Amino acid sequence: MTKTLRAVSLTALMVSAFAAPAAAELKYENNSGGYVKLYGQLNPAIISVDDGQETETNVRDYDASNSRVGLEVIQPYGANTFQFRFETALGLPNSTETSQLGNDFGGWTRQDIRHVDFSLKGDWGKVSAGQGSMFADGAAEQDLSYVGLALYSFTADSNFSFLFRDSAGVLSGPTVGDTTDDFDGSRRARIRYDTPSFNGFSFGAAWGRNVLADDDDRDYYDFGTYYSNEFAGTKVNAALAYQVREGDGSAKREDLIGSASVLLQSGLSFTVAAGTRDVDSDMDTDPNYYYAKVAYETEDWLPNVGKTGIGVHYWDGADFNTDGSDSSVWGVGVAQRIEEYNVDTYLTYQNYAYDDSTNDFDDLSTIVLGARWRF
Repeated sequence: MTKTLRAVSLTALMVSAFAAPAAAELKYENNSGGYVKLYGQLNPAIISVDDGQETETNVRDYDASNSRVGLEVIQPYGANTFQFRFETALGLPNSTETSQLGNDFGGWTRQDIRHVDFSLKGDWGKVSAGQGSMFADGAAEQDLSYVGLALYSFTADSNFSFLFRDSAGVLSGPTVGDTTDDFDGSRRARIRYDTPSFNGFSFGAAWGRNVLADDDDRDYYDFGTYYSNEFAGTKVNAALAYQVREGDGSAKREDLIGSASVLLQSGLSFTVAAGTRDVDSDMDTDPNYYYAKVAYETEDWLPNVGKTGIGVHYWDGADFNTDGSDSSVWGVGVAQRIEEYNVDTYLTYQNYAYDDSTNDFDDLSTIVLGARWRF
């Protein structure tokens, strides 16, 4: 049975993304080398999820890069640079808030605040304080491919809350979000330090708290390294990080994550990621995964329109949700830049499989057609 497309207000956002010309940069400079910049984006998508028996199609704000607005202030301060950043999601109906059981739209809440961040940067490195990225945020998602805007190592943005059906057709399985993850770092109210770059390498560490949640008094800390360089037109990005969550009477959780991506001058790219989680409790599992993607991008196919990217990826995990379980995701995608309107369009198909010792579950598949407009 196919449920009809819900024509929610996000449809209008998708139309506006294509109809609006590229906006001029909203940047206001002062006489001392500083500036204030307003920015944001809209990212609506048509998302169709097939759980093996029913298909549900909706228009939602796509969580892979949700709609948001922000304000950035940059000001030179002697030999250093001061930065303030405020950014929040818009709280539109989100792709992670829908399942076969209905919708769980919360509207805008304080957990939609992404950044209230102050930093000072100089030759000695960079110190950041406030709500913002922990050092491990991005360590599992280094990706130089253009199609990476919709096809990357975290595979559950489009269907996070959808449940797997068991062999009897009952929605008795775990959700997609329970069975796949990349353990990437998060945003917290934190103190963070980044070293200067040494031949492409930078190191850093952070400690923070989840102040946007009422019931989370745990400590979060991490450290690691990032690498970025270019050799004769070949670009390389990589990261490795270790992160810990502990305290408040909960089990200590430790993650080791890493990723690397290479973009050749020809447009061909290769991306890999892997992670393992250790939870200090007999009540929890210790999952792990690996990820790989091959992609290609070119401006030759539609030279008067913009860059085109295509890619195929595979994610494989073990012990997610319960010990002895197996999870896998494979997908293909295409992305198209429309320069005239400052829009990135994308189309992806992904197939999700999950099995454990209790039952066999039907595969679940998802198609996403979306457009991201930035200003």
